[in-house]
Amino acid sequence: MTSGAAAGRYARALFDVVLKETPGALAAVESQIQGLSALFTGNAALAGVMGNPAVPVTKKVAATKALLARAGSLAPQVSKLLLMLAERDRLMLLPDILRVYRDRVMDHQKVIRGDVTTAVALPSETLTALAQSLERATGRKVVLAPRVDPSIIGGVVTRLGSTVYDGSVTTQLEKMRQTLIETGQ
Repeated sequence: MTSGAAAGRYARALFDVVLKETPGALAAVESQIQGLSALFTGNAALAGVMGNPAVPVTKKVAATKALLARAGSLAPQVSKLLLMLAERDRLMLLPDILRVYRDRVMDHQKVIRGDVTTAVALPSETLTALAQSLERATGRKVVLAPRVDPSIIGGVVTRLGSTVYDGSVTTQLEKMRQTLIETGQ
């Protein structure tokens, strides 16, 4: 099994358990996993030890228990997950688990992430209005990440999941070019 598939299974199981046991804690659990993931990825020494196959699993479990003791009040599901990952030598999956868990939470809350690309930076009011229009069209809450790409010349390219709404000047010009070529002018 690939590490991405394993991370997906852990994340889905965690989501299902949290939703069943403490549905109001979905965001708190996400925040805790994010903090732990940042700890592992942001600390080269810790990542080196926990990701090193030469370090015995028993030492990784002991280090994880010590980390949990110092972390204070984590959700029990997060503590169990961290210990399970340590026992199975899979602690380095935390960033992938976080990504999949976050996607599950957003899907559960009917939130969709999207990217909006424009030739120049959009004012926040325009970005908010675009998000509201997309919310009406999709029936879901839309969270947009703005990007600037001068090569599109003008207009807007919006990606929501796998759907792309391309209203860029570059695309319109290309369509006009194709039409002229096809009509022989």
